Amino acid sequence: MPASDVLERFLRYVQVDSPSDPDHLDQTPSTACQHDMARLLADELAELGCADARADEHAYAVGTLPASPGSEAAPALVLCAHIDSSPDAPAHGVRPHVVHYEGGPLVAGVVDGEVVQTTAEQVPDLELFKGQDIVCSDGSTLLSADDKAGVAEIMALLARLAANPSLPHPRIVAAFVPDEEIGHGAALLDVESLDACGGYTVDGGALGELNYECFSACEATVTVHGVMVHPGSAKDVMVNAITVASEFQQMVPAAERPEHTAGREGFYHPTDISGTASDVTLTYILRDFDAADFDRREQTLRSIAAFLNERYGEGTVTVDVRQQYRNMAEKFGPADQRLIDNALAATREVGLEPVAVPARGGTDGAQLTFRGLPCPNLATGGYNAHSVREFVPVPSLELMVDLLERLVAKFAAAPAEA
Repeated sequence: MPASDVLERFLRYVQVDSPSDPDHLDQTPSTACQHDMARLLADELAELGCADARADEHAYAVGTLPASPGSEAAPALVLCAHIDSSPDAPAHGVRPHVVHYEGGPLVAGVVDGEVVQTTAEQVPDLELFKGQDIVCSDGSTLLSADDKAGVAEIMALLARLAANPSLPHPRIVAAFVPDEEIGHGAALLDVESLDACGGYTVDGGALGELNYECFSACEATVTVHGVMVHPGSAKDVMVNAITVASEFQQMVPAAERPEHTAGREGFYHPTDISGTASDVTLTYILRDFDAADFDRREQTLRSIAAFLNERYGEGTVTVDVRQQYRNMAEKFGPADQRLIDNALAATREVGLEPVAVPARGGTDGAQLTFRGLPCPNLATGGYNAHSVREFVPVPSLELMVDLLERLVAKFAAAPAEA
């Protein structure tokens, strides 16, 4: 297959600042800079022949590439990626560079005299990439391969199809969405207007992986209200919110923290703490694949709060839960099997052995699936997401464009004709 422009696009996209901000959940996008990325993509979609290319007031960039000749009757296929970078690591001023990897530690850069590197012990797949070019940041920021690798791969596919109109494909709706990293993502995407049979998010990890099940997720805010008096006369009166918050955390099952779980095991993850002896706020994210176990986790936090309220007084501890997304496997049915089968087949056709992996995280696909647009999640080839050690091999970027070409060709015929 001909080489694509995926590397050029990826290097350019990661240099456009677009981190999301969990402190601004009340607005979409959560950061104004995401508009820059959305407008850039809308302009490029228009240049590729997407007559409806647009970026809206919420930084959603959407465009439809017409079907190849003879495939006009096939339902549209959505390809989705997110434009925001994670707020979990520095994300402004990304400076990507290409390292020719010859083995040993993969060095991204040196920051304040410290070498920022990835070893084969940390990422066993690293040894597979000897002799390859690998894109890293300079070590001071993340790379934003999550998910600008997915953005670049989709855009490079569209560029290839636009340059070679005879390559078979249905109408393809490219949808680039903001704020996925803070749980918003595709929430405002007008699914009904897309008139699509389904789609794929391109937001995964190692090549060959396919996700059609994921965590169910919520965020729990635990608020502790203390009783403050002068410490010199505090006996039998003071309730120190810091002390109560510490007790709360100690009662959360220690063996069910992220650092002790894998596979289909869920977890409780404290992400933030703030406050004083008067008031403390703890934030947790809860994750599980099983619906009953997911509900049990929420109830565990409420039971801990009830126990502490009995000890310290009603209203001392409150728990507020915000639902984020559900396991997409709950909504996949027999009619959606074509999406999975075609992805597995396309993966094999480019020489990879497909592996169905339950995603220990969420994608826009979970949200879209629950809104009636089934969307399994494809790999991007990236590693160490949300980290200054993030990297993606250049051949992996290229191979994903080839995989996407094979995949969309399978939807060029209407399902009844396939």
